[in-house]
Amino acid sequence: MTQPQPDLPVVLLVEDDGLLLMEAADTLADAGFEVLEASHADNALSVLETRSDVDVLMTDVDMPRGSMDGFALARLVAHRWPTIPVLVVSGMGTPGPNDMPDGARFIPKPYEPSTLVRTLRAFTHRAA
Repeated sequence: MTQPQPDLPVVLLVEDDGLLLMEAADTLADAGFEVLEASHADNALSVLETRSDVDVLMTDVDMPRGSMDGFALARLVAHRWPTIPVLVVSGMGTPGPNDMPDGARFIPKPYEPSTLVRTLRAFTHRAA
């Protein structure tokens, strides 16, 4: 039995679709990330307010539940937690010029799991 590694990068995954949340969480856990799950932006903010170990935020854009969409969440996180890099994913088209904060990355859905893992690894290595 392998022991958990205490220094795994922590990803806060925000996705309102339960199946996509589960698939992305499994992909990231298999790749060596610790995954925190949130079903909408308000849940994500609660996690960020109680945990200081989040290394990267990955958020969907279109989330009907909660008080804001993924773009608004990305901008808020960039403002309140400027050290946390942000990855935005969406199947609803590409972001406009003012949708995303500086330094955030965008991946269209559906994405390849390897692209997701590679992008998040680049973020966590840059932040380290």
